[in-house]
Amino acid sequence: MEQNVGSLDKNVRIVVGAVAGIVSLAVLGGQLDLPAVVSPVLGIVAIMMLGTAATGTCGLYSVLGIDTCSA
Repeated sequence: MEQNVGSLDKNVRIVVGAVAGIVSLAVLGGQLDLPAVVSPVLGIVAIMMLGTAATGTCGLYSVLGIDTCSA
């Protein structure tokens, strides 16, 4: 699979993934008063965002024909 995630897109994905992971852990630890289902959903979002940022490829981008990679 070719890389289709550019550097700005990677940075945004890293920030979103980190924030989602922190909020997920805060809900899991009882620090935030949100429904329990929020924690695993945000955990999955965090893993997907950080994974796509690390690999530089996004499956959804491939399906939609989007390429934010400048090179």
